[in-house]
Amino acid sequence: MSGIVWLASWPKSGNTWVRIFIANLLGGDQSPAEINSVDLSRQRANNIQMFDDAAGVEASDLSEEEIDRFRPSVFRHLAENSRETLFFKVHDAYTLLPDGEPVFPADATTGAVYILRNPLDVAISFAHYSARSVDRSIEVLASGYCDPRKPAIGMLTQRLLPWSEHVLSWCDGAPFPVHLVRYEDLHERPLEAFSALARFCGLPSDAASVDRAIRHSSFETLQAQERERGFVEKPEVVSAFFREGRANAWRGVLSDSQVALIVGRHAPVMRRFGYLPL
Repeated sequence: MSGIVWLASWPKSGNTWVRIFIANLLGGDQSPAEINSVDLSRQRANNIQMFDDAAGVEASDLSEEEIDRFRPSVFRHLAENSRETLFFKVHDAYTLLPDGEPVFPADATTGAVYILRNPLDVAISFAHYSARSVDRSIEVLASGYCDPRKPAIGMLTQRLLPWSEHVLSWCDGAPFPVHLVRYEDLHERPLEAFSALARFCGLPSDAASVDRAIRHSSFETLQAQERERGFVEKPEVVSAFFREGRANAWRGVLSDSQVALIVGRHAPVMRRFGYLPL
């Protein structure tokens, strides 16, 4: 069994960027991977077609509780039948089912990469992505409850928690190795941060390969591809998926009261991971 590496994050924290970097690193090509040719949807742990194929039953015929009970065995089946390490995007928190079994089983897992981003920036990016107000986005960060927005077409419901609890569920709660990478470090120290990520995942980590993959995954490259050909993961309600992709954008956008709301709810975790003092 090769095992699964979970690419876990709260939404809008850089998960898609990391997946495209991995695709470019594995491809090793002299030109960037085409973002719509990389099968990103099949790399999502909540992909319905993948679930249906592995479970032998259609998710549409099951309740949410029944789907959850199937998920650990689905992931084991996928790991057991793959000759290579699988990389799956996960926005779910690391949680246990009512019987105490983890949704993401350790015996099917090689490890997890947890992609962490300053919640002050997440609030802005999530607001744009979901076509909500920033105030509503701040509420979702605090509650982990983003209904009434429905799951994306072809995707199972994601089990979020509030931002702080989501971070701790993976970083403190998972029983397998977890490599934490901060979104800000991917920007500020890309070669160092992406190289460490690659080594953890057992991928090529020599400087030349990592540097090429970083350049091929730059936001300028991704934005150009999206302008020319669109991007399959972009919601219809937004103008662009790869919007800005920078750190500390909150300083010119959030009001003092909005900053106070986020910090007031998430200060302990923000401080632990270097986001406080501001």
